[in-house]
Amino acid sequence: MKNLFKNIALIALFPILITSCSKKNETPSNRDLSTKQTDKVREYIKNLGFTDAQIVEKGAQYIVDGDIVFDKNMQIPDDNGKPKTEQYYNGFLVTNSSNIRVKVDASITSMAAEINGAIQQWNTVPNSKIKFVIVTDNNYDILIKVDNTIGGSTCGQAYLSTSDGKAGNTVWINQQLIKNNSFAQRQRTIAHEFGHTISIKHTNQSTSIDVPGVGGTDALSLMNGGQCGSGATVLSAKDKQATAVLYPL
Repeated sequence: MKNLFKNIALIALFPILITSCSKKNETPSNRDLSTKQTDKVREYIKNLGFTDAQIVEKGAQYIVDGDIVFDKNMQIPDDNGKPKTEQYYNGFLVTNSSNIRVKVDASITSMAAEINGAIQQWNTVPNSKIKFVIVTDNNYDILIKVDNTIGGSTCGQAYLSTSDGKAGNTVWINQQLIKNNSFAQRQRTIAHEFGHTISIKHTNQSTSIDVPGVGGTDALSLMNGGQCGSGATVLSAKDKQATAVLYPL
């Protein structure tokens, strides 16, 4: 999990159709279309500041920097990931940020206390309108669930926010991997993944935080990546400051 709030990846769930013709005006095969689409998604991810080494192919998705998920059939935003001044987040803020509805899947109800604690951290950031709320019906923005097949050292994964102002719609938690971590570290994993759903990237993805008015690096950031089971367990002062800049009251 890396850089605090960097321009990252939105995860739109609508497949994009690519139409083109060969020299003989033939219709491309499904495989050709798939290759062209996935190449565009990979290019988009790299434009966000990630390297080829950070992009791992897994079925119908790319897993980037350990825990950030991109669908291969995602719709590429108009800017195609062109760098923004604010390099700690993906540039797509959540529209209904004061009422982000979270549904807790049956697979992870045993971690309700950790989920509630993670939500409390985000909901109490001073001068920020971010509010996650637990819902029980199917009118939700984010589904949090267990996925013990994520990977040997990956605590969780999540989608980033999307270009149409929606939160990343799924958080996966590797419950098997983190079950022996402390309560604080389990809560940290969940809080970290929720951070991705509201556009925040890994703080330590690059050498500095370019949030307007929040510069430098932050070793205490809960949004630092690659710290599963050992990272900061509470939002740092800069985490909170940057959140308030992105989502001011």
